[in-house]
Amino acid sequence: MKYKHLFFDLDHTLWDFEKNEQETLLELYKAHNLEQRGVPTFESFSVSYVAHNERLWERFRKGFITRNDLRDKRFRLTLLDFKIGDEKLTQQLSDSFLEILPYKKALFPEAKETLEYLADKGYPIHMITNGFEETQLLKMRNSGIEHFFTHIITSELAGSLKPYPQIFEFAISRAGTHAMESIMIGDAMELDIKGAHGVGMDQVYFNPAKPPSDFKPTYVINHLKELKAIL
Repeated sequence: MKYKHLFFDLDHTLWDFEKNEQETLLELYKAHNLEQRGVPTFESFSVSYVAHNERLWERFRKGFITRNDLRDKRFRLTLLDFKIGDEKLTQQLSDSFLEILPYKKALFPEAKETLEYLADKGYPIHMITNGFEETQLLKMRNSGIEHFFTHIITSELAGSLKPYPQIFEFAISRAGTHAMESIMIGDAMELDIKGAHGVGMDQVYFNPAKPPSDFKPTYVINHLKELKAIL
């Protein structure tokens, strides 16, 4: 086998983040009666939250804000979009979101079947994720995929985030392998693909709905089952 170790991203690659996030936000919208509080529709709530969350995650990855800033501000800023300045509600939404989201179980089509195929072929499979450790472990456990992974490397454990080389080097070292014997499978061009390329690791760009990029990954797939033709 050309590759001796496989490294996966979690969110948007195996675990269907968008679906699970939307289900969680809908539960929050209904449970906290946000329509009566001044948020006219679930769609407006969702659009506002997702925009703030993505922007704040980008700032967190660059080291401009802390983990607690991220968790707090995304709901505070969302509510302020609807002229709601309620600190108690902000805290309730933040706490409830983190309690509910990791128990959602939606995976991308054939995620488990593909992992079973790769495990049966004898590949050591590992995880490299920027998510918070407790949350990511719960997601993997509750969706039934944790047992496939030999090493689960979170940004908290590594002390670094993708796309920085330190997290990839930490994961490679933890797995006891080398970059040239490894391959990274992920959906994020900047974080997963260019990050892996930067340490000399081949990449599989899981690109089900993204526009073309000016960077050419080692492989591009539109469905996880296509990994069977590569590995």
